[in-house]
Amino acid sequence: MPFSALGLSPALLNALTERDFSMPTAIQTTAIPAALRGEDILGAAPTGSGKTVAFALPILQQLACLPRKSIYGAARRTHALVLAPTRELAIQTGETFKEFARHLPGPIKIVVAFGGVSLNPQMMALRGGADIVVATPGRLLDLIEHNALSIAHITTLVLDEADRLLDAGFADELQALLALLPIQRQSLLFSATLPPGVQALAESLLHNPTRIEEDGDTPEIDQHALTVDARTRTQLLLHLIKQEGWTRVLVFVATKYACDLVADKLARRGIHAAALHGELSQGTRSTVLADFKAERLHVLVATDVAARGLDIARLPVVINYDLPRAAADYAHRIGRTGRAGEPGLAISFISADTEAHFRLIEKRMGIKLEREYIDGFEPSEVPGPGAATGGVKGKRKSKKDKLREAAAGETQAS
Repeated sequence: MPFSALGLSPALLNALTERDFSMPTAIQTTAIPAALRGEDILGAAPTGSGKTVAFALPILQQLACLPRKSIYGAARRTHALVLAPTRELAIQTGETFKEFARHLPGPIKIVVAFGGVSLNPQMMALRGGADIVVATPGRLLDLIEHNALSIAHITTLVLDEADRLLDAGFADELQALLALLPIQRQSLLFSATLPPGVQALAESLLHNPTRIEEDGDTPEIDQHALTVDARTRTQLLLHLIKQEGWTRVLVFVATKYACDLVADKLARRGIHAAALHGELSQGTRSTVLADFKAERLHVLVATDVAARGLDIARLPVVINYDLPRAAADYAHRIGRTGRAGEPGLAISFISADTEAHFRLIEKRMGIKLEREYIDGFEPSEVPGPGAATGGVKGKRKSKKDKLREAAAGETQAS
């Protein structure tokens, strides 16, 4: 079914053609007509399935159909609110809205707001209102508390990457924001997975939703597990980059320290590499991502801040230098490659101390990869004490969970 059969306006169809969108993805085929009909949506689909376009196009079309005075007056009311878990995803979603909005007959004001930067410029951007606001939950609450924004007239709410919103500890912020929204509204919830917390949120949020669930398999991604000693991973990474001639490589590590260290080691060996992690300034993060997407940067070494929602076109390979803590994050990491029907390659470095952990990831992902090695990098290490514990997320309580339990215990005792 082509985009022209989904009920979209000629202006948006032209915008899709200019961006080389030929055919809608499965989730777009179902979600776009349902959203245009005003229905609530529960959409579960793997990363790279086109969820952003699935909600952005209906929202823009609905705004464009409103009476001109409703959206172009002196004080605009915010009609659509999109909540995102990270600043990178918020920025990327805002860019998608702006690219398509340029093709509509009248100006639509879109404001993106997130933490980690000064509040004042975002307050200034909201002067006179905004038609669409894309924000992280914490920063949105800040703006509301400063009377920079009202969400009392929202007609469409989108929760993007809902599982990540809950994983990131935004449950309390979400409840506070939901209490400020009008009861009569359209609500769209999109998530890569549907754990119990997301299902409970959907039941409380959505009214008779259109339910869309796609298979989370990644058949276009060729996955490999390379056994290597932990101490020689950087040399192996450098060897692979040079031998395979990859134009761009996304390398995932576990910590900010490892991120800076690996990027620095690659740079000293003549590889144009940069680090991306949560402690960098927003300006630096935006510049690094822009350089990587434009292929001005050869290797991006990142923490899991880059694992969800980022759309990097034609990325040939993802490497797990460090394994992710959570099995689900493995899927999100490798989902940065093999997007939009393109083939992808994902390689995980497996050392003696992480073999048991990767077996748990394989079990939870329903995969089994043959262990391989590269000549000259044959492993010699043996598992150390405690290596079999794995450490996949979900078995141990987080620090936040422990603090909440302690607070609850004090309340009961009093």
